[in-house]
Amino acid sequence: MPVLVVGTRNPKKREEILEILGDLPIEVRDLTGWPNAPDVVEDGDTFAANARKKASELARHLKQWVLGEDSGLVVPALGDRPGVYSARYAGTQGNDAANNRKLLAELAPLPDDRRAAYYVCTAALADPAGDVKAVTEGRCHGVIVKDYRGGGGFGYDPLFLIPEYHKTFGELSARAKRALSHRARALERLRPALRRFLVP
Repeated sequence: MPVLVVGTRNPKKREEILEILGDLPIEVRDLTGWPNAPDVVEDGDTFAANARKKASELARHLKQWVLGEDSGLVVPALGDRPGVYSARYAGTQGNDAANNRKLLAELAPLPDDRRAAYYVCTAALADPAGDVKAVTEGRCHGVIVKDYRGGGGFGYDPLFLIPEYHKTFGELSARAKRALSHRARALERLRPALRRFLVP
């Protein structure tokens, strides 16, 4: 069975991707099987640049097909921030609580009709030589609420409301979130390329 390496050491992310692509005859692995894989510096100014760089550098190093992705939150009223800095918006990588506090503080002076936001995920597929063969994007639109709601998900999820469901990503079930999410939409659009290049 062909192998697709997801450019992450996060088993939750691998499981999420596996659930979305699980019907394809592909073995999905993460970087835990390659402890010497490099940590790719995500210094691009777009999600696509980071996803392409991650996929290409890891594929060349591992000599494997690699799925690289980058995702984050975009708030148009804040000049499209946090954007590519979503995970380190408040200064420390992965400090969800600090990032959420900063987001709420920056939105506080704005009227309710300027709290629209969307999540973006860009996925890039690179061959074992490091050549990027496909890039796709998924988006999920919502609104930033003023108080934390729900304990599910991670990142900005407890603040990100899906208006049609009247629930935040922190309140929705994992299955519902996956069905709606930016990552699911990006990966669905990547399916034709995965079938073309990896499925015998």
